[in-house]
Amino acid sequence: MRKYLSAFVCGFGAGVMQVVPLAKSFTCCIIVPLAVFFALLLERKANNVPLYQKTDTKKGVIIGILTGIYAALFGSIFEILITLITKNNDIIVAFPEIQKFLNSLPLTEDIKNQVITLFNTIIDEIKENGFSLLYSFSIIINNFIVNTIFGLIGGLIGVQIINSRISKSEK
Repeated sequence: MRKYLSAFVCGFGAGVMQVVPLAKSFTCCIIVPLAVFFALLLERKANNVPLYQKTDTKKGVIIGILTGIYAALFGSIFEILITLITKNNDIIVAFPEIQKFLNSLPLTEDIKNQVITLFNTIIDEIKENGFSLLYSFSIIINNFIVNTIFGLIGGLIGVQIINSRISKSEK
């Protein structure tokens, strides 16, 4: 665990930022890759890596994936807890817009009605209990897929940035 503590710490930070209303929109593209970059920097500091030593791409990929997984885990937990406490979330707020969007799609009325019924079921469960199994499952799966992919990308880009800074300082 100590070996990947930087991924845990930065993943926790990204998970917290994932539930902040304005920052939520930037989680996948900015927050998770930045968290991975900071995790790589923290990992170098924690292990006393010499300034001239380059970071291995494999290490960047591993830290990127782990940071993405931790961000997904904590982000999902916080999102589900906030929904449980407040009995409100983004689905409830955005439902009128979702209905308008569905009506603009070239789908049969039967499919549109099934989708709206599904959303109404989720919304009713959240309003009554503060919890919907389908909503929680979809949040967890979505966060794990998206955050892991962007964590991987952040790890690859972070290694390239760190190594290019080392190459420039050698010259």
